[in-house]
Amino acid sequence: MEIVVCIKQVPETSKVRINPETNTLMREGVQSIINPFDMYAIEEAIRLKEAHGGKVTILTMGPPQAESALREALSLGADEACLVSDRAFAGSDTWVTAYTLAAAIRKLGPVDLILCGKQAIDGDTAQVGPSLADQLGIPFVAFVRRIRTVGSGELLVERMFEEGYEVVRLPLPGLITVVKEINEPRLPSLKGKMRAKKAEIIALGRGDLEVEDPFLGLDGSPTRVEKIFSPDLRRTGVKWQADAEEMAQNLVKGLKEQGII
Repeated sequence: MEIVVCIKQVPETSKVRINPETNTLMREGVQSIINPFDMYAIEEAIRLKEAHGGKVTILTMGPPQAESALREALSLGADEACLVSDRAFAGSDTWVTAYTLAAAIRKLGPVDLILCGKQAIDGDTAQVGPSLADQLGIPFVAFVRRIRTVGSGELLVERMFEEGYEVVRLPLPGLITVVKEINEPRLPSLKGKMRAKKAEIIALGRGDLEVEDPFLGLDGSPTRVEKIFSPDLRRTGVKWQADAEEMAQNLVKGLKEQGII
């Protein structure tokens, strides 16, 4: 089974700063990590390879320093890693990111299954995985909490909801996004770290992909972040001491005064 895992290197959320002029993340001097949800996707891909054979390729789009995230994934047991990096890709929104990743996957060759974390913690849109499936024209299932069976040309998976789950049959090639309930990520071994340190990273730039310039980077992105700000956390409250009927009347009056009802 040929498996591709799409990951993203993100800044640690506790140290995120926003550039007030460009409304973009200030990554300089901030430690970066593999998006936590992507760690579960990596683990599940490796488990599938161990159980059914095949190859796991890790794919990311980002600046050159994202190579460290790829080597970490290799140390966990992935077979190959590919970095999609070019100044032409800078500022890509979720749609353009999916468009570029789809071109990279086509370049890498036939794939049976693509795994993604359910969302990235620096954007929380959960759009890239489903958008990537749409770009490739393959079926997908989001929020997978368990892969029940791997059959001939299909998977049987459990898709998580707030109040339960549903069982879905996914034809292959296909894509799934996974939630943290699916497994417990492993730690890298010393042997894995040594192998990852020496591994050759596949590098793909603008010239290596069949893409169109009007659909790349910030200029090609159909969505823009106009403003980012921290909400005002100051809150005021009212304390009532009365019987239930009077408190209900006070509540209704207060809601009407605020224009809520």
